[in-house]
Amino acid sequence: MYAKGNSSPHLSWSKGPAGTLGYAVTCYDPDAPTGSGFWHWTVFDIPAHVTELSSGAGTGDSGRLPKGALTARNDYGSRGFGGAAPPPGDGPHRYVFTVYAVDREKLGPDADAAPALVGFHLRFHAIARGQLIAEYEDPGE
Repeated sequence: MYAKGNSSPHLSWSKGPAGTLGYAVTCYDPDAPTGSGFWHWTVFDIPAHVTELSSGAGTGDSGRLPKGALTARNDYGSRGFGGAAPPPGDGPHRYVFTVYAVDREKLGPDADAAPALVGFHLRFHAIARGQLIAEYEDPGE
């Protein structure tokens, strides 16, 4: 499931439960050697009628994100999807893709919010979630 470079993978999900007014999608590496993990992608305010993001949707200004969706800065310091890049020889890293069904159309933060702040809002407004965990490792030389 590793998306080479900085091209986000195709993701699709089923319609959320009753009360779903929007979605958010995150990609997080809990194995990054930072003490706090590493956020690769945070997109929110996805309209409730949307149930997929095409491959490459998270690539900068691709124009593939749904109208109204916002992307927070990733831990690389840019907007959009930041590809897997574990340190060589660090072992396998998990990339946790999570789709959240939320109980509001607009989550609250703006696109300048840190992923942790978006996560704080998701903690109180997510009514369902689904996860896909991919692994990638750079064995080094």
